[in-house]
Amino acid sequence: MHRKFGKSDIVRIAIDAMQFNGLEPDFSVQVDKQIASISGPAHESGSDILDLTSLLWCSIDNDDSLDLDQLTACEVQSDLSVIIYVAVADVDALVKNGSPVDNHARNNTTSVYTSAIVFPMLPLRLSTDLTSLNPDQSRLALVTIMKIDNHGQVISSTVERALVRNKAKLAYDAVSAWIEGEGGLPPAASIVPGMDKQLRCQDSVAQKLRLRRHKKGSLEFQTFQPQAVFEGEHVVEIIQQVQNRARQLIEEFMIATNACTAHFLADRGHASLRRVVRSPERWMRIVEVANEYGYSLPFEPSSQALESFLAARHKADPLRFPDLSLVVIKLMGSGEYVVEIPGEKPFGHFGLAERDYTHSTAPNRRYPDLITLRMMKAILTNSPAPYTINELEYLASHCTRQEDAARKVERRVRKSEAALLLEPTIGHHFDAIVTGHSEKGTWVRILMPPAEGRLMRKIGKIKVGQEITVRLVLADVERGFIDFERM
Repeated sequence: MHRKFGKSDIVRIAIDAMQFNGLEPDFSVQVDKQIASISGPAHESGSDILDLTSLLWCSIDNDDSLDLDQLTACEVQSDLSVIIYVAVADVDALVKNGSPVDNHARNNTTSVYTSAIVFPMLPLRLSTDLTSLNPDQSRLALVTIMKIDNHGQVISSTVERALVRNKAKLAYDAVSAWIEGEGGLPPAASIVPGMDKQLRCQDSVAQKLRLRRHKKGSLEFQTFQPQAVFEGEHVVEIIQQVQNRARQLIEEFMIATNACTAHFLADRGHASLRRVVRSPERWMRIVEVANEYGYSLPFEPSSQALESFLAARHKADPLRFPDLSLVVIKLMGSGEYVVEIPGEKPFGHFGLAERDYTHSTAPNRRYPDLITLRMMKAILTNSPAPYTINELEYLASHCTRQEDAARKVERRVRKSEAALLLEPTIGHHFDAIVTGHSEKGTWVRILMPPAEGRLMRKIGKIKVGQEITVRLVLADVERGFIDFERM
């Protein structure tokens, strides 16, 4: 008799994948004891901690996000420049270096997100409550204060310790719909006088930052990011995350904050943990890919030229653009963490066309951000540096490895989720696009529902990007295999 799979099986597969990839799915007894000993959120006072609770702070995140790492606010100046405030939760106030909670976070280095189960880097009592910037709660934070001119250039920036208070917990899709005139102001924003003007102003500044960044050659990809929707034990659909104005707003402010953080550390002569994507070693293969589309790229790596090519392809063929994005991302090579020492030549981030870039805005869910937060706090409190250069070198390679492992878990679970949805449709026909060839076979992406699989039987010649009709012949939930044959 054929076994019926469900969400509980996906959870089991996810736990197995965590362990297989060297990640800890559960918190230890020592972590539980430490959490039980914490009575409430951190409280500190002093002349170095600003009271910024009166600003019109808001959080914008996914609909279901409870681990709120950052808040944003703004103030328009008389010279038409805008002060942008980005508050990042002071997770270090409760998670001390070397504590059991920190040791767990240090091992995994990131929260791992699957549709069926989330493996948080920090226990939920911290990440969704005591160290989360929740609505109507005063919380300690590090606040990056940026003055941005009318052309989207950051004129000056500084970092301060502060007390902040979230006035409105908002979600990307609802805020974006309002910005684009397709929906009303979200209720959480409408009850806060002046929040509508705040959001309009933040959106305007973000779009100027975005325009300036792309002129410098920052790359714009659109990757395939399906997410399963469960009802009880059943997957009822798979949806694609859509890029929109509210996501762009947060993305731009976080990129700007990460660059300002890098400058803050470097200007004070401190080493930093940088996120880099090196200049692509396989650039000539990217040149060949562009040639296949009738587009000429220079022989020397140029992010501006590559951005122009990507923008042209996105406009010409949005349906296939996610597949082209994936090809280019693979050829560029994945990002990694490195230690940068002041005075040495910086690595830079090729994908962002940014010379100085560090992760600093998500310490509830990403360990490099917690490392950076501690280093900045040490400067602000005139304390000794929390890490030696040797420790940072080890952590850079460790965080790179573990983030790669986390991506493998998420990818593995997505395959089983898609197989669970498709299992009842074995024998059905689907419209598909050929996405790649390798030694292991030919791969296709079906359009509805969005899912990928291997093409087992090829009839006639096919090439990448070709639209074909396929029949589903296998959906193996346990192994995450999805196989098609061409009709």
